[in-house]
Amino acid sequence: MMDRNPQQPITLSFDRGTLLLTGPQPREISSGAEPSVWRWDARVGAWRCEAIHYLSGRTALSRRFGAGFRDDVAKPVSVAWPKQDLPELRAEQKEALAAWTKGGRRGQIIMPAGTGKTEVAFATMAETQVATLVVAPVRDLMYQWHRRILAAFGYDAGIVGDNTFDIKPVTVTTYDSAYIHMDKMGAGFGLLIFDEEHHLPGKCRREAAILSTATMRLGLTATPERSDGCEADLDWLIGPVAYRLPFQQVRGSTLADYDVVRVPVALDEREQATYDQCSRVVRHFLAARRKEMPGYTWQDLCKETGKDPQARHAQKAYYLKKSVEDRAAEKLRVLEDIFRLHYGQQILVFAGSNAMAVEVSKRFLVPTILSHTPKRERLAVLEGFARGAFTVLVANRVLDEGVDVPEAKVAVVIGGQASTRQATQRLGRVLRKSGSSRATLYEVVCEDTKEVERSRKRRQSDAYERTVHRRV
Repeated sequence: MMDRNPQQPITLSFDRGTLLLTGPQPREISSGAEPSVWRWDARVGAWRCEAIHYLSGRTALSRRFGAGFRDDVAKPVSVAWPKQDLPELRAEQKEALAAWTKGGRRGQIIMPAGTGKTEVAFATMAETQVATLVVAPVRDLMYQWHRRILAAFGYDAGIVGDNTFDIKPVTVTTYDSAYIHMDKMGAGFGLLIFDEEHHLPGKCRREAAILSTATMRLGLTATPERSDGCEADLDWLIGPVAYRLPFQQVRGSTLADYDVVRVPVALDEREQATYDQCSRVVRHFLAARRKEMPGYTWQDLCKETGKDPQARHAQKAYYLKKSVEDRAAEKLRVLEDIFRLHYGQQILVFAGSNAMAVEVSKRFLVPTILSHTPKRERLAVLEGFARGAFTVLVANRVLDEGVDVPEAKVAVVIGGQASTRQATQRLGRVLRKSGSSRATLYEVVCEDTKEVERSRKRRQSDAYERTVHRRV
């Protein structure tokens, strides 16, 4: 270690999403200071590491250098809430809050949709009273958090996203905006709340956590699992799982009891012929490629579509095949029967594509919400559904996660992905407790197509236990 001038302290500062250790420098960061995270930056003559290591780095450096260490990283300000209009937490919510607090105010809370994860988050905000950044997956959820913070705390939070850059001690943003701007705002918050945390481990979005010095972190989700297995990274991006509430534990108590009804339908003769022909085109193309290149994947096919006409032809065949599944005529007939069966009740319809959602909307003269639907129109549709101005609302994926949906006890899934996460979240849209009302989710599946396999994968969730098979 080089001799230090005691008049020049070792200084820790925030620099564009990283920490800089400047001043008279030791040749290496040794025991207790997480040596593996520090890298010498010859451009500025200082040690540098990612901002996520602020808590452990500050503690180790303070212990090592004592009075010779100075922390110049901006400290989060305290927040005085104008009001606290919060509901009394239920037993499981109190357990979740206590577990997160006991875990050093870092960690994940995993609770089924409809059990009040947002109320737990508000309780952490009320308890910590510190500058907070809430990160949501989409703009709709960002604005929803803004409205709910205003209602609960009387605080007009800042917004970063949707062409707005207004940072306040309490701010809401999206994952995409957070990782883009965290180099500028990463040192201003003491608490990070990641709503629908399973979005965070993405290649770029994880920087929303890595580039922040926030010492307190809370992740919320009903389904942390990802197809790429990267949910394991949430342990160091946010903290380990602090509390997990099993779905079956709250079925019929906190959540409404419910039935899952699987309705099989068949393609008509023309649809089946088109589907089979498209399947052969895709299957034969992939088989031929895999003879030449073992391990050839769908992603490889997509990369070749710009230069290989055969690859482009196979890709078009795949999308046509998928369209036949999504827009099967028999699904519309079954949907009409379900509408008649539940006449007068609020019904949510989840389509597998925008085209099918629009087709349902036109066929039955009901409103639809899609990813590109303007914000004002979305709010107007949701408010009209809540008032009972119309009893059916159609969406593709926009209502899958977190968005507050007015009370409904019937949902119909006529298309979607294979993920158990999407299946569980769609079911959660109709499980909010309302007296003794029982909820019903219909899953309409085309027989003799890939939809059957996707349906099986979705039903791997414990929420889909005891699924009933029925023809309508």
